[in-house]
Amino acid sequence: MLRPWQWPMYLRVVAGVVIGTIIGSRFRTEAILLGASTQELATIAGLYIQLLTALATPLIFFAILDAFVQTHISGWQGAKMFAICGLNVVVAFAIGLTIINVWQPGKVWQGSLASRASEVTAPSSLPSGSSSSSTSAAKSKDLTESAKKSSLSPLDILRSYVPKSVAQPFTDNMVLTVSALAILIGAAMRSVKSTADEELMTATQTFERLVVVSYQILLKLLGWIIELAPWAICFAVAGVVGSTGPRVFQLVGVFFVTIVVALSVHSLVYYLLSAWLIGGKSPRDFLREGITAILTGFSINSSLATAPLTLVALKRLNVSDSSARLSACVGTNFNNDGITLYEAITALFIAQAAGMTLSVNDQIAILLAALSGSLGIAGIPNSGLIILALVLKAARLPEETVQLALPIVYSIDFINARLRSAVNVMGDMQVAILLDAGNVAVAAADIETTTDGK
Repeated sequence: MLRPWQWPMYLRVVAGVVIGTIIGSRFRTEAILLGASTQELATIAGLYIQLLTALATPLIFFAILDAFVQTHISGWQGAKMFAICGLNVVVAFAIGLTIINVWQPGKVWQGSLASRASEVTAPSSLPSGSSSSSTSAAKSKDLTESAKKSSLSPLDILRSYVPKSVAQPFTDNMVLTVSALAILIGAAMRSVKSTADEELMTATQTFERLVVVSYQILLKLLGWIIELAPWAICFAVAGVVGSTGPRVFQLVGVFFVTIVVALSVHSLVYYLLSAWLIGGKSPRDFLREGITAILTGFSINSSLATAPLTLVALKRLNVSDSSARLSACVGTNFNNDGITLYEAITALFIAQAAGMTLSVNDQIAILLAALSGSLGIAGIPNSGLIILALVLKAARLPEETVQLALPIVYSIDFINARLRSAVNVMGDMQVAILLDAGNVAVAAADIETTTDGK
């Protein structure tokens, strides 16, 4: 029998989730050992996530540069990636519209939105040691005020991605800007490399070697840190379970089930089937090799911090480096199906609960607002719920309805946010697999043509 620390990573991650759930359920907000509670464990997990996120940004930068040195990423691959991301969004929208219009879950709440909000924010619904309803009310007010300072305007979103200095994208973890900067530097590096100046060519080769060794050093460093992931996941889950109680799910059960069904259909049906039928990766292989990255994304609530594990999972699935890096490092900024579907479903659910009659055009407008918000998410601090407030505004919901809805949404966002992150991780894997499937087909065609020519 292997010792626990010698188990495969995915088993250690699962064990971390299980143990964290047991600790959180048993101790809640009480002291566990030497006065430490589950909230202290959550703080430690937060520090780990902060460190992993800080290192993930330079990893993405050097991974893209290294791809320009070691592999070939063409403009055609980039176009295919955007096409796949676009298809994923269309499927997500179709799932959302079908669930809302066929099942019509929001009607269960019609006429009782105010009572639901008061139940969620009532002191009895909060765990021992938590503050009263004023906490949720204050949080809702803060979200509304933050939303007023933000915008879904394409120009404002673009402005949020343009840095004030070269260092800002790294200090603020502006992943899309870092990716764009790496692509531009990589393209310029290839252009300079084609020069006839021998001295410049020698300097370029030195720069390339620096890129390669920097990327390998970061991979090694992250490999060491990732070994601590099961512990961080255990602490994070213990903190989440310890700070919440099951009653909140009873109060908002229909809404929660609606979100879970939508995200599950998109990830466990569409992603797995497309990766199998088009990419040749069976659901069993997809989940077996990707479970560590998926559970890590779920547990630490960050697809960015999970990027190193996503790259490892894709390598184990025999996806080429160029496709893996293009999807996990660049495409991850656009393939945010988890957040897009969540924002859209939530807005449509609340509109339905408020008794609003929305035409298909109105619903599509809400979906497009959710899409715009998901693309601009990296440019807005604490953006998940802030963007939701903007999407609700785009849905033309009355201000009173928004004020009632936000506390309900906030009450279970601790779990919904993790589900979104897990879906985003699976989306990054699916895009890479589909990208690689196209590359394999093209390579096979080239080989066949060459053979026929001989």
